[in-house]
Amino acid sequence: MISVIIVNYNRKDLLRGCLDAVIMQSRDRTMSCPYKDIEIIVVDNGSLDASSGMVNAVYPEVKLLQNTENLFFCKANNQGIKETKGDFILCLNSDCVLDKDYLKEALSSFNLDEKIGMVSGKILRMDKKTIDSTGLFIARNRKPLERGYGKPDKGQYERPEYIFGVSGSCLLMKKDMLDDIKDKNGYFDETFEIYYEDLDLCWRAQKKGWKAYYNPKAIAYHERGATAIVHPIRLRESPTAAHGVGGHEFRRISDELKKRYIRNRYKCMRKNDSIAGFLVNLPFILFYEIKLCSYLVLDSAFGLARTIFFERATEGSTERSECTKRVEKKKNFLDRNL
Repeated sequence: MISVIIVNYNRKDLLRGCLDAVIMQSRDRTMSCPYKDIEIIVVDNGSLDASSGMVNAVYPEVKLLQNTENLFFCKANNQGIKETKGDFILCLNSDCVLDKDYLKEALSSFNLDEKIGMVSGKILRMDKKTIDSTGLFIARNRKPLERGYGKPDKGQYERPEYIFGVSGSCLLMKKDMLDDIKDKNGYFDETFEIYYEDLDLCWRAQKKGWKAYYNPKAIAYHERGATAIVHPIRLRESPTAAHGVGGHEFRRISDELKKRYIRNRYKCMRKNDSIAGFLVNLPFILFYEIKLCSYLVLDSAFGLARTIFFERATEGSTERSECTKRVEKKKNFLDRNL
């Protein structure tokens, strides 16, 4: 049996497409694997948009776990994993849609090596032309690195191969691996809440001798950031974000999420990196820290300058200060390079 866990928070609009794609996997009776039974678990983090009612009404076969508050990505997924019966667990973002053969292709990869504990397919953006992830790696600056992120799909990642880990947006795992790497903070480390939690899990698995594999025939589509980015009507909370964010996304998340992102970066290194690995990569780590600190200083300065500008506008002045323009230009440059 395959158990699919979908964490949802106020994204009823995305959840239907996600669920429909998962259900279609089980209706494919030509699946060349013995796992035709699919158990679907939706963990709702206290949504206010009638998500739970929609699941109950439209998808009676889905098991719904309802929380009264937002438990965030890690705790909600752990809650779902504890309820599973499957030999394989797919933790799937609600903003991710599986291609019709995703499970068939991905599951076949586990037969190649008994130590393969995680499988990634080719994750594309919703335009079906842009790469979102072809595997998770650790950059030398200790950031999570989604291979191919944001690049046009030109067939450059068509070779199946071992990778470091798998993006948390569409993370297929052996239950045996999860049981082996579980620590005092759970399968996903609940102290992370969101960001870097998939890198932490994959790093722990690697240290335990498990492997991750990439199969480009398994295809899924991800609306990157749809469950994490701050929108005008959703200023504070972020529900089910996978791990790190790109620079253009970093500037759009709330200050509280920026703090979590930075905190979890340090926590992940402290928890998993070796002394030798840290020292060898220290120049790259420090260079990234300089960029990050520069961004935060400029972000603060831009916020102050913008406040002054609006005060002037209120008094009748419509001229934007050159200082504000210069700060914004530098800030945008760092946005693109974080």
